[in-house]
Amino acid sequence: MPETPQLPSAATRRIPLAIGAVVVGTLIGFAGVYGVGGLKRGASGDSACNGAVSLAQKIGPLAHGEVAALTMATTPLRLPDLAFEDADGKPRKLSDWRGKTVLLNLWATWCVPCRKEMPALDSLQTKLGGKDFEVVAINIDTRDPDKPKNFLKDANLTRLSYFTDQKAKVFQDLKSIGKALGMPTSVLVDAQGCEIANIAGPAEWASDDAIKLIKAAVQPAAAGF
Repeated sequence: MPETPQLPSAATRRIPLAIGAVVVGTLIGFAGVYGVGGLKRGASGDSACNGAVSLAQKIGPLAHGEVAALTMATTPLRLPDLAFEDADGKPRKLSDWRGKTVLLNLWATWCVPCRKEMPALDSLQTKLGGKDFEVVAINIDTRDPDKPKNFLKDANLTRLSYFTDQKAKVFQDLKSIGKALGMPTSVLVDAQGCEIANIAGPAEWASDDAIKLIKAAVQPAAAGF
C-alpha cells in the first residue's frame, strides 16, 4: 500500500509564518521611521519639492563663472531638519528658516578653503540678507569652541550669525544623503526646505555671478523666471 504522506509538524508550519512576521515587522518599522510617504518617495523624491527642481532648471544657466561648480537639483529633495546651536547655545533647526531661501554652509577653522570663503559669505549676507534670504553658516569644529568665534572676530566678519555643531552631526546628516562630500560644503535651500543646488568646495559668493543667481533663486518672478 502507498505510504501515507505525513502532515508537516506544528514547528515546520510556523517557519513561514515567522519569516512573514519578520518581513512585515521590518516594513512596519521602516514606515514608522520614514513615514508611509517615505516608502513612496524612495526613487522619485519628495513631490512637495518639485517646485525647487523646476526653479533649479530655470536658473541653471546662471550657474557659470564664479559659481560654475554648483550642481543644480534634478530630483526633488527635502533636506533633513538639521539640528545645531546658536551663539548662545540655544538649539536651532533648519526648519526655523522656513519661509526664507537659505544658503546653508558648513565650515571649520581647520579647513583652509573654508577660512578663505568666509569673507565672501559675510559679504553675501551683507548684500542680500533680510526677510527673504539668509546665509546660515554652521561651524563644525569639535575642539576649542572659542577658536571659530575668535576667527570670525579677528577677520571682522560681523554680518554672519554664529551657529555651531561640535559633534559635526550636520555633516554626517548631509553626507548620508550625498550632499556633503568634503569641506566646505554649501546647499541652496528654498523656503520649503528643499534643495535648489549644492556645491562641494568653495565659491566666490560675493561675485556678481553669485549675487545674480541668488537673487533669481529668492525672487524668480522678479528676475524674469
